[in-house]
Amino acid sequence: MDCPKMNNNTLIDYYRAIETASAQMLEAAKADDWDGVVRLEGTCAVLIEQLRFASTTLELPKENKAEKAGIMLRILGNDAQIRYLAEPWMAHFEKKFEGLQQMLH
Repeated sequence: MDCPKMNNNTLIDYYRAIETASAQMLEAAKADDWDGVVRLEGTCAVLIEQLRFASTTLELPKENKAEKAGIMLRILGNDAQIRYLAEPWMAHFEKKFEGLQQMLH
C-alpha cells in the first residue's frame, strides 16, 4: 500500500492525503489485513502531524472549508466502519489476553 502523495503544500492537500490514507485503512480492514491497518494508521498520524505544523503558517482558504467538512465526515465514516470491522478481532485478542493474564497469576 502506497502512502498518499501531496501535490503541493496547501492545507486542503493534507486533508485529502489523510482521507486517502483513511480510505486505504478501511480497504485493509475489509481485507482482514490488520498489519496494513496499523501501517496506514501510522501514515495518518504522520500526515496529521504535518498538517498541524503546516497550519501554523498556512491558512485554509474559505473556498476549501466545505470540502474540508466533507473530507472530515468521510474520514469519520471510514473510522466508524474500521471500528465495526475490528470488533470481532479485538474480542478475539481480548480473549487471548485474558488467558495470558490467568496464566500469569
